[in-house]
Amino acid sequence: MDKIYIPLALCLLMTLLLSSPEVVKGSVLSKKSNKGEEIVVIPPPPKGRDSFYDPQMDYSKFYGRVTDRDATSTIFKVKCENGNIKFLRAGDPLKFRVNNTDTGVCDASVRDVEGNQYLTIYVRNLQSCWKGEGYFRRGSQLNFWGPIMSKRVREASHFRKMLLQRKENFYHQLNEVNNFLASYNLRRVQAAAKYDQDILRLKKEKERALKLILTKREDYYVLQQELKKQTDKFDLDLEHYRVEPVELFADRWQMDHDLGLPVQVRPQ
Repeated sequence: MDKIYIPLALCLLMTLLLSSPEVVKGSVLSKKSNKGEEIVVIPPPPKGRDSFYDPQMDYSKFYGRVTDRDATSTIFKVKCENGNIKFLRAGDPLKFRVNNTDTGVCDASVRDVEGNQYLTIYVRNLQSCWKGEGYFRRGSQLNFWGPIMSKRVREASHFRKMLLQRKENFYHQLNEVNNFLASYNLRRVQAAAKYDQDILRLKKEKERALKLILTKREDYYVLQQELKKQTDKFDLDLEHYRVEPVELFADRWQMDHDLGLPVQVRPQ
């Protein structure tokens, strides 16, 4: 197995970078990966930033100036300085009146939105809000309002909060990836060193186990001979201390009487 050696100073430097709180928290960091690519981490937005939505503000009102119209005076193109018109969709209903006039209110519907400046609307009846004689001038200011505008802004605010949370989560994941790539060599050395230590420990345990088995075998050889001797001795002792059975196969008194040997009174 190939062993990896790295200077002690480089190991200390990589350890400091790995454990640095700035790297973990997502501060700006520029590194080179093992493929030569530069890794740049941009800090996530600070805590407390949201969609800049103000619940106290009335988003239903906005203003714009007419920049163009068709010949029938039913379709108008309006330039608005309120960038929130980008949230409007085709078909959204609006109301407006011409600025500095005492006329009524006109109903309109959104036909198209170009970026966050131009709004194209369709007006059903211009006479309800324009009593002036002659040409409806370009550049006239229209005062718009409509609950749909507040709804669209509120929806965009909630969605932006979700995007901010997702962006922060992606920054955390990106930082983890960048930290791993920046500390790849150190992690590689640490992993190899750990396994080298485990291998060395296992080799020592193996040698101790083999030596113990060898010593045990020598002891068992001696014990085997001793047990054999003790077994043979047990056989002799068992033969010596065996009790023989006593059985009378014939009447001894009768035999002695027949032979004329002196005998006592026959036992009863």
